Amino acid sequence: MLTAVLSDPQALTVPEVMTALKLSRSKVYDLIRSRQLPSYTSGRARRIPVDAVRHYMQDRLEENAA
Repeated sequence: MLTAVLSDPQALTVPEVMTALKLSRSKVYDLIRSRQLPSYTSGRARRIPVDAVRHYMQDRLEENAA
């Protein structure tokens, strides 16, 4: 499922990130506020680059492997 969500777009919406990472809306916004998950706004729409989501996941995997 994650590959299907992350394969085409260059940026994701908050609900798409929620689905991809299986996190709540408030947790995704916490990650954005704490700058663990970089994002940008276009008008009123918040977008998270796909690479930022991949980087976040890789960081979590490395933390848990140590």
